[in-house]
Amino acid sequence: MNNEGKFVKVHYIGTLDDGTEFDSSVKTGKPLEFVCMAGQMIKGFDNAVRDMEVGETKKVHILAKDAYGTYRDDLVQIVELSKIPNGEDLPVGQTVYFMGQDGYPFPVRVVSIEEGKATFDLNHELAGKDLNFEITLLDSSDELPEDGCDCGDEHCGCDDDDCDCGHRH
Repeated sequence: MNNEGKFVKVHYIGTLDDGTEFDSSVKTGKPLEFVCMAGQMIKGFDNAVRDMEVGETKKVHILAKDAYGTYRDDLVQIVELSKIPNGEDLPVGQTVYFMGQDGYPFPVRVVSIEEGKATFDLNHELAGKDLNFEITLLDSSDELPEDGCDCGDEHCGCDDDDCDCGHRH
């Protein structure tokens, strides 16, 4: 079976190589829904689901380059606290959201606040890590849900076939 371009529903459990579970739709009880091979998922996950049969469970190991990419030192930024409103109150070790040029928020981890400067890590929290998934394909359909875009992107909110959000409606 080829699921490319189809609306699929999967359950998954994601773990790191040391066995640490980082995400699970099984625990939340809510299957992940997306259009296979439409660029909504990390490359390795899309590739794993592409040739699965409904009801099949597959275990895959995805290299960092096919997941969230390699860790990039150039994505660690140092900013003067004077340029950040309430910069002294940033929660070190936690994730905050900055507004991108496109108007959408993006996550940034606060690494440290020292000597009047804040250090931020813009890498995805799983960058540089190989991932393991146990994936079960629950459904594969040529039809999208009746309520328009069901991409799971909380910022989309779009149900217009002519929009340019990058999602299939």
